[in-house]
Amino acid sequence: MLSREYLQSHRKLIVLVGIGLVVLLTVGMVMRARSGEARYLTTTVQHGDITAVVQATGTINPLTTVPVGSYVSGTVQYIFADFNSRVHAGQVLAQLDPAIYEAQVIQARGNLANAQANVQNLQASIQAMKAVIQTNEANVVRLKAAADYARVNAQRIADLSKQGILAQDQNDLTRSNFQQAEAQVRAAEAAVNQSQAQLDQTRAQAQQARAQVEVQTGVLKQAETNLSYTTIVSPIDGTVVARNITVGQSVAASLQAPNVFTIAQDLKRMQVYAATDESDTGNIKVGAEATFQVDAFPTETFTGRVSAIRLNATMIQNVVTYNTIIDFENPHEKLLPGETAYVTIPTGHATDCVKVPNTALRFKPDMSRTQLEDIYDRYNVPARARGTHLGGWQVVWKLMPGNKTVPVPAKVGITDYNFTQLLEGDLKQGDTLVTGQQTTQQSEQQSPFGGPRFGRRR
Repeated sequence: MLSREYLQSHRKLIVLVGIGLVVLLTVGMVMRARSGEARYLTTTVQHGDITAVVQATGTINPLTTVPVGSYVSGTVQYIFADFNSRVHAGQVLAQLDPAIYEAQVIQARGNLANAQANVQNLQASIQAMKAVIQTNEANVVRLKAAADYARVNAQRIADLSKQGILAQDQNDLTRSNFQQAEAQVRAAEAAVNQSQAQLDQTRAQAQQARAQVEVQTGVLKQAETNLSYTTIVSPIDGTVVARNITVGQSVAASLQAPNVFTIAQDLKRMQVYAATDESDTGNIKVGAEATFQVDAFPTETFTGRVSAIRLNATMIQNVVTYNTIIDFENPHEKLLPGETAYVTIPTGHATDCVKVPNTALRFKPDMSRTQLEDIYDRYNVPARARGTHLGGWQVVWKLMPGNKTVPVPAKVGITDYNFTQLLEGDLKQGDTLVTGQQTTQQSEQQSPFGGPRFGRRR
């Protein structure tokens, strides 16, 4: 009873509420029908200057770094230079214990003196042999004269014996004396030959002794050189940037000279070794001015000049880089070896040009390949702009009235990573370009914590 009275008294209110619900439902259905339309993120074409750069990370290094090693092994006895010490060429940096090398020098000197004495002894023997040979030769001459007399006397006695004046025994004795005299001549000549052979042998021994003197001279020189190597000196003027030894440490130079000091020649002129990607090396020119920053002075920018692109490539995780060398002046020695440098190398500049935002060049509508090809054909987009990008041709999507997008082929030039120079294309300053695409249906499909889902990009 009460409900019927209540409905009758509030009939107009109930009708108004019903009409409102119908209106809300109709508006919701219309809005839902319109929610399927794409909404675009856009940017505009601008006008201005563009400077193309190559950015890389590098390390600051001295112009010349010389590692100082130890040629000999030993125990470090003294150290006369430390980190950051200014040194000059020839200045003593460290001293190894020289005792064992001094003993080697003394031994080598003794061996050399012994070899020299042996040479002198053999030289005296040669002189004695020459005197013996002269004596033997004189004896041969004397014996030959005696043999000649014995021969003549034997002939005379033989003639007298035939005449019967002398006995046959006298003849036989004279002949025997002649034969003995000839035998003595032959013996004396043999003695001369023997003495000559001994002289030749002694001369060969003397030659060998002189060679031994040369050997011992070399051994002495080597021992003296090794002794001098126990004193480690600086080869250049510079600054010690590394010291790898301490007093009492044993230095072993068995296979290679250990590095005991590292000296930077001049910290007022330094270099940056910037690791540049292989794709950027073609744009970097020797002589180009470069700028860089370091963490030690984050608000300062330093300048240098590209001096070389080294040909030794480095591959890390399939990424090929080359060292680009940048020379710069460091008059106050603010920058230190080993600091990380963030390098910027300009590779091109364009003034008063049309600039296309790079985000627009990367955008691609979320549609099938067939649909894209149909649209490209409809708007006469060349094949090189669709995929190969030969000659710098690419495709941007221009937003037209009525929320309509059309592809526009554009030939681009240099870029500064934010904008790219437009060389050819139907674009002008102020044109609206699409950089992203969003629909309500896409928003409903993603996580409540995720951002909008954009169209595919190149």
